[in-house]
Amino acid sequence: MGNVYVNKTLGLCLLVAAAAALTTIIALSVAYNNEKSKNRGTGAGSTASTSTPPVPSFTPKDPWDYYRLPSSLLPLFYNVTLWPRLEPDADGMYIFTGHSVVIFTCLKNTDLVIIHSTKLNLTTFSEHHAKLTGLNGASPPAIERSWFVDRTEYLVLQLRGELSVGASYALYTEFRGELADDLQGFYRSEYTEGGVKKVIATSQMQATYARKAFPCFDEPDMKAVFNVTIIHDRSTVALSNSRDTGQKDSVMEGLPVRVTTFEPTETMSTYLLAFIVTDFIEVESKKHNLLVRIWARRKAIEDRQGDYALNVTGRILQFYEQYYNAKYPLPKSDQIALPDFHAGAMENWGLITYRETALLYDPIISSTGNKERVVTVIAHELAHMWFGNLVTLKWWNDLWLNEGFASYVEYLGADYAEPSWNIKDLIVLYDVHSVFAVDALASSHPLSRQEEEVSDPAQINEMFNTISYKKGAAVLRMLSGFLTESVFTKGLSSYLNTFAFKNTVYTNLWDHLQQAAENTAGLNIPHTVHDIMNRWTLQMGFPVVTIDTRTGRITQKHFLLDPESAVERPSQFNYEWFIPIKWMKSGVEQPQYWLLQKTDVSSQMKVSGVDWVLANVKISGYYRVNYDLTNWERLLSLLNNNHKAVPILNRAQIIDDAFNLARAKIINTTLALKTTKYLAMERDFVPWESALRNLEYYIFMFDRTEVYEALQAYLKKQIQPLFQHFRTITANWTKIPPGHTDQYNQINAIGTACAMGVESCRELTKSWYRKWMDNPRHNPIHPNLKSTVYCNAIAYGGAEEWNFAWSMFKSATLASEASKLRGAMACTKKPWLLNKYLEYTLDPTKIRRQDAMSTIQYVARNVVGMPLAWNFIREKWDYIFQLYGKGSFSFSGLVSGITKRFSTEFELQELKRFYEDKRRVGFGSATLAMEQAIERTAANIKWVKENRGHVLKWLTDEAA
Repeated sequence: MGNVYVNKTLGLCLLVAAAAALTTIIALSVAYNNEKSKNRGTGAGSTASTSTPPVPSFTPKDPWDYYRLPSSLLPLFYNVTLWPRLEPDADGMYIFTGHSVVIFTCLKNTDLVIIHSTKLNLTTFSEHHAKLTGLNGASPPAIERSWFVDRTEYLVLQLRGELSVGASYALYTEFRGELADDLQGFYRSEYTEGGVKKVIATSQMQATYARKAFPCFDEPDMKAVFNVTIIHDRSTVALSNSRDTGQKDSVMEGLPVRVTTFEPTETMSTYLLAFIVTDFIEVESKKHNLLVRIWARRKAIEDRQGDYALNVTGRILQFYEQYYNAKYPLPKSDQIALPDFHAGAMENWGLITYRETALLYDPIISSTGNKERVVTVIAHELAHMWFGNLVTLKWWNDLWLNEGFASYVEYLGADYAEPSWNIKDLIVLYDVHSVFAVDALASSHPLSRQEEEVSDPAQINEMFNTISYKKGAAVLRMLSGFLTESVFTKGLSSYLNTFAFKNTVYTNLWDHLQQAAENTAGLNIPHTVHDIMNRWTLQMGFPVVTIDTRTGRITQKHFLLDPESAVERPSQFNYEWFIPIKWMKSGVEQPQYWLLQKTDVSSQMKVSGVDWVLANVKISGYYRVNYDLTNWERLLSLLNNNHKAVPILNRAQIIDDAFNLARAKIINTTLALKTTKYLAMERDFVPWESALRNLEYYIFMFDRTEVYEALQAYLKKQIQPLFQHFRTITANWTKIPPGHTDQYNQINAIGTACAMGVESCRELTKSWYRKWMDNPRHNPIHPNLKSTVYCNAIAYGGAEEWNFAWSMFKSATLASEASKLRGAMACTKKPWLLNKYLEYTLDPTKIRRQDAMSTIQYVARNVVGMPLAWNFIREKWDYIFQLYGKGSFSFSGLVSGITKRFSTEFELQELKRFYEDKRRVGFGSATLAMEQAIERTAANIKWVKENRGHVLKWLTDEAA
C-alpha cells in the first residue's frame, strides 16, 4: 500500500503562520479547560480525581474468541456475486446485495465452521444464515445452530457432527450490506461532474475489510481462487482483479442491469481483491500481450491527466521483470484514480486503486512534486505485484517485509522511468532520516513482531506505520548495499520463483539471499544473512557509531533521543548490531569495515594533522555517526572552506547526525548549529532540506518564546544568498531551474525567505496571488511554487484571501490543485478562520473524509492553529475515533501531528489527562502514537530547559 502523502513543500510554508501572541494561545487553552470543567465537574483546576476506571480485560476460551482463524479449514475457491445499488433506497440508504459460495477442504477434525463476516445482514432462506453441502460424495453434518461474534467478526456454525478430514465442502450465503462512505470494504465514493452527482461502488480490503463485502476466510495465508460476477447498471462499467469474460444484459427486480463475469483469479489473498462499478473512462496501451489501462473521471481522462501514468507504467513493469527475473504474472494491469480513498494507493492484484493525487498528472497545472509523487507511488504499487501479491506474508507481524521492500525498490523503479532525476538519493531524506526520529524513541518497536502481538484489526492497522515502511526500506537498502545489488537480486529472484502463489515468513528471504551469497565468489560478509539481519529486524532502534580518530577506537551504542528518561526494553541481542561501515579518509574511499562488537580498534581510522575521516559514505547504513571533537572541527572547517569535497548526501548526513546527537546530549548543541553556517554557500537541495527539517524542530520548540526572533534573524541571513541565487538563475522568477532537485530547492528558498521575513519575498508572493484574485481564470503562479505562494499570501492576508482560496478549492478539477489549496488555507493567522476550517473537517461535503485527518494536522502545524486543533480533537474525540480510530491508516499521524510542538509541563499534563480521559473510548491504531507523544513531549521539555539559553546566545551572536 502506498503511504498517505504529505506535500513536501507544505511543511515550511505552514510555519509561515509565525508566532502569534502567546497570551492568545494560553487563553484559548485555559478557556477550553474551563469549559471542560463546567461540563464534567472535574476540570483542570479541580482537586477531584480524574482517573478512569480500568477497562475490563477479556480472556478468550472458545475458538471464536480468538482473532486468528482455527487451522482446521482451508479455502480453495470462491464464487462471489455482488450487486451494488448506486441509487439510494426508500430509506435513503445505499446498499449492495450478493451471494457467495466458498469451497473449502477440512484439514483437521472439527465440528465448527468459523468464517469472517461483519456488518453483513445474511438473508438466506436458512435459519442458520448459511447452507453447507458436501462435494465429491462427502456428506456434511447438519448445522445445529449459528451466531455472529461481533468482537472477532465471525459467523460461527456449530455442526451436529464432525467434518471429514480430506473432504471438501461448499458454504453458501446470501447477504445484504450498506454501501457506506466509510472507505472500508465495499464502499461508496461520490463526485460531481457537470453539476451532476455521480456515485461509484469501490473497495478497500486491506487489511481486514473483505469480510465486510462477503463472508470469507479473511487472513493473508488463506489464499484461494476467486470467481467474481458483478451486477450493475448498464450505463456503468464493472472492474475486478482479472479480465472480464463478457457481459450479459438482463432485468432483475424490474431493473435493466448488466451482468459482468470475470476470469478466475490467480491463487491470492482476500486483502488483494477489488471490485469497482463506475462511469469512468480509460486510456490504454497493449504491448507484449499485456493490457495497461488508466481509469479516471471522464474530464480527467479527456484533459489527458492519465497519460503520464500510462507512459511510465509499462516502463516500470519492464524494469521489475528484469529486476526480479520473473515475468509479470497477470494479463492486465488496471489502475484507477478514485475521488475518495483513504491511503495513497492499494496494490490489489491487477486492479490498483489510487487517490487522484497519486495517479493523475496534468502537464500544465501539476508541479514537479506531483509528477514525482505519481511515478514513485506507481513504482511502489507495481513492486507489490510480485513482492506481496505473488509471494505473500504469512501474517501481518511481517508487514514490514511487504511495505519496506516496496518502499525501497520504488526508488529503483522510478529512477528507471525518470533517469535524469537522480531520485535514488532522495530515499535518505524521505525514508532514512525520517524514520530515525521515530526509531530513536524508547517506545519504538522492532520491524518484525511476534505473531501474538498483532492479532486484532486495530493492532494490524497500527503496523502500517513509519517503522514498517521507512525503516524496512532503509535496512533492505543497507542489505542490498553490503551484499551488492547483483547478489541481492539473484536471491530475490530465487525466493519469488520458489514461493510463487504461496505464503512466507521473512526468514525464507534470508535463506535465499544467503544461498546467493554463498554462490558468489569473492563476497566476504562476516556472518550469515540471518545473523546480520536478525539484529536489525528483531530488536528495535539503531546504533550510533563513535569513531575516535585520535586512537582509532570505534564503539557502538543504542541511540536514544532521551537516554536519561528512556527505559530500554530487553533485547536478545543486547542492542548490538553487525554494522557495515563504508568510509573515506581525506576524500579517498576505503575498503568496507565491519563493526561486530561493542568496541573495536582500527589503526586505519587513526588520523592526525589535516586528515579527516567520514563514515557511512552516501548513508548506505542505518546508523548515526559521531566523532571525536577534533574530527568534528576538521569536518566543519572542510564545509566552510570547500564543502564540495564532502559528497552531497554526507553534507546532509553531517547536519542530521549533529542535530540529533545534540538532542541526545552526545555532542554540544552549538556544535550542531555550527553545521548550518556553511549553508550560505550551499546550493544543493539535499543538504538544505536536511538543515531545514532539523531547524524545524527549533522553530517548533521556540516559536512561542523570545528565542524565535534570534532564530528568524539567523535563518534570514543564511537563506538570502540562496534566494538571490534563484532570483538570478530564473531571470527574476520568470523561469524554472532545469534540474529536478533544483526546482525543489527553489521552493525551499522562497518558502524559507518569506517565513523568515525577507520583505521582497513576501511582496513577490502577495503580488502573484493578487494577480490571480484579480483574474481567477488565469493563474500566473508556476505549479511548483503554488503551495508556497498560496500559503504565504493567505498567512499575510485576511478573510478575502482565504475565501478566494476556498472558492478555488471548491471549483478545482485537478485533485493535486485542490490539495495545494487545502494545505494553504491552514496557513491563515486568523483564529476564527482556522476554527471554521476545523469544523469543515467533520462535514464530508466540505472536506472529503479521506482528507480530514491531514487537514487537522495542517492546522496544527500553524503556531496559531496548534491549540485550536488540540482543543478540537479533545472535544470531538469520541466522534473522530468512531469514524477513523479503528480503520484509518492515517489516524496515528493525527496524534503525532498535533503534539509536535508540545514542550511545556502544562502541555504534558494536558496530554496525560487526555490519555486517561479517553482510555475507555480508546485510541485504536493511534495507541502507540499516544505513548510516543507523551515520551516526545517529556524529552522536548527537558531539551528546551537545557538549551534555551545556549541557543539564544549562539543565534544572537551569529545574526549580529
